[in-house]
Amino acid sequence: MPLIEPGKKAPAFSLKDQHGDTHALKDYAGAPLVLFFYPKDMTSGCTDEACQFEGLLPKFDTLGCPVLAISILDVKSKRKFADKEGLTYPLLADDRTNDAGKPDPVVCAKYGVWVEKSMYGRTYMGIQRTTYLLDASGKVAQRWDKVKVPGHAAEVLAAVQKCMDAR
Repeated sequence: MPLIEPGKKAPAFSLKDQHGDTHALKDYAGAPLVLFFYPKDMTSGCTDEACQFEGLLPKFDTLGCPVLAISILDVKSKRKFADKEGLTYPLLADDRTNDAGKPDPVVCAKYGVWVEKSMYGRTYMGIQRTTYLLDASGKVAQRWDKVKVPGHAAEVLAAVQKCMDAR
């Protein structure tokens, strides 16, 4: 599926976080929401990105904008990642697998971030690091593709502030 274009309604979802609690898109209606998709728990780039959002979380909270992170791997992996890095926002597990035991994430596919990747001549399916900012009506206000981690969380925070100022 393609990436969701700005102005379009974000696809509904319901996933469990690191504590086993379920989070659905509809639970966040009426407020802006940051959804960031990251490739894998406890890897260097993903840890850096997750910690940047954690460091700015009080500012996102002040703006009334929750932050949700979505990746493959199960709730147990999310809990280990959150505990190790001190992450307090929800890390959602899009951990469905196919009959062969390979990852087959539903939400990542709906948001267009489950893509074919290649490294050293080998192709495989994985998450393309992408962030969505949803507005209070659940539409995509802004999207960052193929995210470069340094400074990204601050850039997203600035976009949230700009959206709030425009109200």
